[in-house]
Amino acid sequence: MTNPEHMMSNDRSAAAAPVFSVRDLWKVFGPKAGHVPGDRELAALPQAELRERTGCTAAVRGVSFDVHRGEVFVVMGLSGSGKSTLVRCLTRLIEPTSGTLEFDGDDLLAMDKDKLRELRRRRASMVFQHFGLLPHRTVLDNVAYGLEIQGVGRAERRARALETVAKVGLEGLENRRPGQLSGGQQQRVGLARALAVDPEVLLFDEPFSALDPLIRRDMQEEVIRLHREEGRTMVFITHDLGEALRIGDRIALMRDGEVVQIGTPEEIVGSPADAYVRDFVRDVPREQVMTVRRAMRPVAATEDATGPVVAPTATVAEAVEAVARTGAPARVMENGRCLGVVDQDGLLRVIAGLGAGREEVAA
Repeated sequence: MTNPEHMMSNDRSAAAAPVFSVRDLWKVFGPKAGHVPGDRELAALPQAELRERTGCTAAVRGVSFDVHRGEVFVVMGLSGSGKSTLVRCLTRLIEPTSGTLEFDGDDLLAMDKDKLRELRRRRASMVFQHFGLLPHRTVLDNVAYGLEIQGVGRAERRARALETVAKVGLEGLENRRPGQLSGGQQQRVGLARALAVDPEVLLFDEPFSALDPLIRRDMQEEVIRLHREEGRTMVFITHDLGEALRIGDRIALMRDGEVVQIGTPEEIVGSPADAYVRDFVRDVPREQVMTVRRAMRPVAATEDATGPVVAPTATVAEAVEAVARTGAPARVMENGRCLGVVDQDGLLRVIAGLGAGREEVAA
């Protein structure tokens, strides 16, 4: 089975200890589910043939990856790719068929019901597409519900719920009921309810897919803001490539139950693993995703050092604007050190998917 965990990952993620560690994870539905992972012939069959021969469906097939502390790890794929089944396996809302699964070094598959309940109540909270709000309760009481389940006293859970309501921009709506809220506001309540218990990890299962485009964008901004302010580990499931590229530190792209590539947004767009990924990202505006590292060249000895300055994390689009405004190559600077130079030729080649046309500069 494909194991893309060896593929490139960003430095921050690679240095962090994994929160989730998943190895060779399978989830098979059907009468002979347990036989499929260990049978090489059956395990290699395409989905349609596997169903025909065994009556089984392999929703997750030999998946391996780590989720590092403090990152937003996005699992992306089309409908039926296995992404929602996978995220439910991470907290055993769906029982995996085989493989290994660790949470913070603990064997998640060996946990009994009490430990699992503790995990779901305190350490890993889920935000679903369907908000699951209690219609007879106010916003504040919905947000405090998880704390109530934990046995937190009324005064403390009210104070924590009020703090979380403010955090997600719902101040002034504390006493409304879900039926009095818009879809975006309801989703904010769901997000606040998950945040109120202060979990180590937030897991999102296509939470914004039912929202209107503008509201959806607002909610994406909310996730980005919360992550920037809190640095909380997040696992985010989506079928929307734009959403994945926008919020993810790393993306695992799934197809037919398998992970076909894991990488940063820039790696997925700039170095697709195969024809399927290449076709998937074909219409992505490369200049909005690729950074200037892809377009850098060494500084020539005779080169003027008075041009514009960009950071190595700047996108190609940002560098194009800087170069066009001054007409001079831009220096890529980090901590007072010049890493390289980007010029019109290098930027255009990256936009065209040709690379910089020169050997990339090692930072």
